[in-house]
Amino acid sequence: MYEKIFSGDHLKEHQGISTGDKSISESIPRRHKKIHTVEKPYRCTACGRGFARKGNLKSHEKPYSCADCGKGFLSKNGLNIHEKVHTWEKPYSCAVCGNGFLSKKGLKIPEKIHTGDKPYSCVECGKQLRTKSTLEIHKKMHIGEKPYSCLVCGKQFVSKSNLNAHEKIHTGKKPYSCALCGKQFISKSYVKQHEQVHTGEKSYSCALCGKEFVSKRNLKAHEQIHTGEKPYSCVVCGVQLRTKSKLDLHEKIHTGVKPYRCL
Repeated sequence: MYEKIFSGDHLKEHQGISTGDKSISESIPRRHKKIHTVEKPYRCTACGRGFARKGNLKSHEKPYSCADCGKGFLSKNGLNIHEKVHTWEKPYSCAVCGNGFLSKKGLKIPEKIHTGDKPYSCVECGKQLRTKSTLEIHKKMHIGEKPYSCLVCGKQFVSKSNLNAHEKIHTGKKPYSCALCGKQFISKSYVKQHEQVHTGEKSYSCALCGKEFVSKRNLKAHEQIHTGEKPYSCVVCGVQLRTKSKLDLHEKIHTGVKPYRCL
C-alpha cells in the first residue's frame, strides 16, 4: 500500500474530491478532474485507446512517420535523425577513431569508450557501465525481468532493441549488406563484424593471454574464462553461466523445449 504525497493546494484539491466539498472541488481545473472521473474524451483512431488530455493522445499517436519504413516519432527532430539510418548519413564524427554517428548524443558514447569512462555502477555486482540506459538494462539481468515479448514466438527480452533485432528473424528482413560479398544481415553491427572476415582484422585483444577477437562481445566472453565471472543466472535453479546464449540453452531444460530434431 502506497501513500500518495501532495503539496498544499494539490492536497486540498484531492480532499475536496474525496469529501465532496463543493467549495473546493468546483475550483479544481476541469482537466484535473478527468484523472479522477476516468473521463477520457480523446481517442486514438487507430486502436481506440482513450486519453484524458489531448497532449497524451498526440504523444501516443506519434504524428511523424518515416516514409521508408513507417516507424512513428513524437517529434520532427526525432524523425530527421531516424531518416539518416536509411541514407547512411552520419554528420557527427569521432575525433579519435573517425567513426560517424547520426546525432551528437550518439557521439558521446564512443567518446567514453576512448576515455574508458564508466560512471554508472551496478549495486548488485559492481559492474561499471558507460550510460544510465545500459545500467537499467543490466539491472534486469539480476532480477530476471524481461518486459519485452516477441508476438510471434513469445521469447522475452530485457530491452526493446534486443526485441527489434530478434523480430527480424521471423520477418526474414536483412536490410544491411556487406559491400564486399553482398551477404545480408539483420543489423549494422553484424555487418561490421562480418567485414573483418575479409580484412582479417581482429581489433580486440585479451590483456592476459593476447588472444585476438573480431568483436568486443567475443573478447568479453573469453575474459570471463580468466576471471571466472558468470554474470548470467537462471531464475529457476540459480545456476550461473558465462554467456547469455548458454543461459538461453540452459533454460530449455526447465521448459522442456527441444528445438533441434534429428533428420
